Amino acid sequence: MSEPTDADRYPTLAEAGRAMLIRMTEHPAAPVYRNRSGNRLLREDLDGLAAFEAEMLAAPIGWRPGTPPDWITPFLAEAYAQIPHFRARGPAPRRLADVPTTSRGDLARDIASFVPDTVPIERLINFRTTGTTGHPLLIASHPVVAARYLTFHKRALARFGITLRAGTGDVGVVLLGHQRRCFTYVSVTPTMDEAGLAKINLHPDDWRDPADRARYLDALAPEVVAGDPISFATLLDLPVTIQPRAILSVAMMLTDGMRNRLEKRFGCPVLDLYSMNEVGPIAVTDRGTGDRVLLQPYLYVEIVDDVGRALPPGARGEVCVTGGFNFCLPLVRYRTGDTAILGSANGEPLLRDFSGRRAIRFRTATGAWLNNIDVSHALTALSAAQFALHQDATGALVLALSSDAMADAPVAEAALAKLMGDISISIVAITSDDKVLQYTSDLPGSTTG
Repeated sequence: MSEPTDADRYPTLAEAGRAMLIRMTEHPAAPVYRNRSGNRLLREDLDGLAAFEAEMLAAPIGWRPGTPPDWITPFLAEAYAQIPHFRARGPAPRRLADVPTTSRGDLARDIASFVPDTVPIERLINFRTTGTTGHPLLIASHPVVAARYLTFHKRALARFGITLRAGTGDVGVVLLGHQRRCFTYVSVTPTMDEAGLAKINLHPDDWRDPADRARYLDALAPEVVAGDPISFATLLDLPVTIQPRAILSVAMMLTDGMRNRLEKRFGCPVLDLYSMNEVGPIAVTDRGTGDRVLLQPYLYVEIVDDVGRALPPGARGEVCVTGGFNFCLPLVRYRTGDTAILGSANGEPLLRDFSGRRAIRFRTATGAWLNNIDVSHALTALSAAQFALHQDATGALVLALSSDAMADAPVAEAALAKLMGDISISIVAITSDDKVLQYTSDLPGSTTG
């Protein structure tokens, strides 16, 4: 297959967008962009996206905890007719509660069987997610699906009184990472008059001069900055003067301490989004109550026990979702691995006492800290369905591998030794069939915030 051209990456690109791409890539302080990407949106996609946004921004979350909405029945019928994984089970159950739950492990084993027959493969795209828990995974998606994320970010921002204004000549969003290896690129957003978008890595290795990081961010002056607690910790150490209108934390656990530091430094709201690559933005934290308010009108949420039984409102268990806006990967009773209590306030369902993924750093033999995503990259060749890494209070590492992959132990040990240096490494087998917490540490400073 030939390398995509800019015409493939940006089918609707106009002169303003072209100028934005040049500005972001050729600025004297620009980083080394290691990848090329694009929105891949066709002209005919844009009207549909506008209609979708208008509907989703206005629609209520039209269901109550414990009561599946009316759209669930036809959704199940379509899923069992069009998705090979479910069709193999026979007729669709009459009740959602009778459908067995699915997990990240199910998707990891055979993602193709979860893609509906009706999805045209010509524009199907996929991307790999390492995540912080569970299994490495390929996600089936589409350019229109990727563009729909913005709608739910807008819905979250609206709760904080923010309406995005970026347009022609502006940089709308800068996505931050801080990893030894990071997918970085520039693009434009056609639904925002070709406002710029940049994914940058704040790790010094991606810059000709580490001081360029602050210079470049100040030059872009993005309306919104998005990232995770590890990249935010680095951002706080940079002498930037940017004044974003909002900061979005879109992965891992954001502590109150980190949020307060960011808001004090940048003088803007920091939105703590509960988001997953498989589902997109699920909820945003309400600053007054700490509850997570749901964002997708066509995503139904249950709380389930260890065997997948729906628990009554007010009971704590695992967050399990059905529906979503990714028509390439409709989810049916998908277990997220996160836990919460399902409640409601002012007629809106919400998640209380949420416990999700937490950003973890690992200390190398030299005393340097590494992002857990760097560990995921180092172990990417493993055949293990699951693995879990723990660093104890002495700095020693314990890597747990699923029993089917213990033969990979020598390769895993060598990869960790190369990444972490001269540190004690033990490898054990995972004995539980349940999903494991992938990264943990007893070392002070291993969590940012």
